Amino acid sequence: MNPRITQRIAFTFLFLSTLLILVPVFLILLMIFRDGFQALSWQFLTAYPRLGMRAGGIFPAIVGTVYLVAATLAFSLPVGILAAIYLSEYAKDNWFKRVIEVAIVNLAGVPSVVYGLFGLGLFVIFLKFGASILAGSLTLSIMSLPVIITASREALGTVPLSFREVSLALGATKWQTIRRAVLPNALPGMITGTILALSRAAGETAPILFTVAAFYLPRLPRSIFDQCMALPYHLYVISTQVPNVKLSIQYGTALVLILLVLAMNIVAIVIRAQFRKRKLW
Repeated sequence: MNPRITQRIAFTFLFLSTLLILVPVFLILLMIFRDGFQALSWQFLTAYPRLGMRAGGIFPAIVGTVYLVAATLAFSLPVGILAAIYLSEYAKDNWFKRVIEVAIVNLAGVPSVVYGLFGLGLFVIFLKFGASILAGSLTLSIMSLPVIITASREALGTVPLSFREVSLALGATKWQTIRRAVLPNALPGMITGTILALSRAAGETAPILFTVAAFYLPRLPRSIFDQCMALPYHLYVISTQVPNVKLSIQYGTALVLILLVLAMNIVAIVIRAQFRKRKLW
């Protein structure tokens, strides 16, 4: 067969495969925007729920989601980046390193409900944190670590070896080389992996269901040992547990969650673009 015809057939199949992914996603987003946009208003975003969740707004759920994401970032980012640096720059290629790598890959595929049960047993019951922002964010942090570590390791691996060799040849220590020559050039990839992990954490329901989420709270949380409302769990509640809720409220809540995740990704893209401009190769 003519190579050009083979190439066109392959491109056609690739294009159709892409459409099979994009079309359903586009239709889902279109439906959510169409039915949820009419619910968006300043009152919807800043008011508390009323009438048994059938009216009012979602302000406590938005604040609770932001608290959880911020706490998850504070716990998971330092640990994930330090673990990636150790595995990429310091760890010797032996059985111990391979065991850790296999464990990280396996943890990335564990269902989120398992993380929720783990968080319930360890943080809520054993460590006696109770259902709290601390317990929920630690659970989400553990769930996010495999993605952050994997993405950070890949980003560190893209930095040319010559950068390390030149720095060491000039008399810099191992840590000075990593801090001044490797990390600045690996940050774009690290940021991308971190935002992907946080985006997943922001949309999870099962882990927070067991560790932090509340059906309704009349006030905002005052400390990390308080429970909080969260958009994913709130959406689950008004969609399955509360009868006669307007569809516009359900779709509006879903739209706000999508916009929150989208905003996080836009911020990551902007930061990544700024760091990429500083790359030396």
